[in-house]
Amino acid sequence: MNYLEHLPSSVIICDKDGVILEMNAKAAAGLDKEGGRNLIGTNILDCHPEPSRSKLAAQMAERRQNIYTSEKNGVKKLIYQSPWYKNDEYFGIIEISLEIPFEMPHHLR
Repeated sequence: MNYLEHLPSSVIICDKDGVILEMNAKAAAGLDKEGGRNLIGTNILDCHPEPSRSKLAAQMAERRQNIYTSEKNGVKKLIYQSPWYKNDEYFGIIEISLEIPFEMPHHLR
């Protein structure tokens, strides 16, 4: 069972060269104009304009996280890009995009 398929957040998994290996339904729907699931097998860098493309390429080369919020068309999102590993070997980047409210509680625990 693919637990990520119906998650209400966009999930894209790429290999170490940036080739898109998988995406869930939310990611495919969000990229529908660009090709949706037909983007599987293409490079994620081609989906990002400059300067985002260069930033993502550097992040992949340095194998580091990139976490930020963005707003587009009245929707605020938390973007979480992180390296992923298999048997301690770097395998690529996973990108998770969550829609978040403009105002939200913050709890200190």
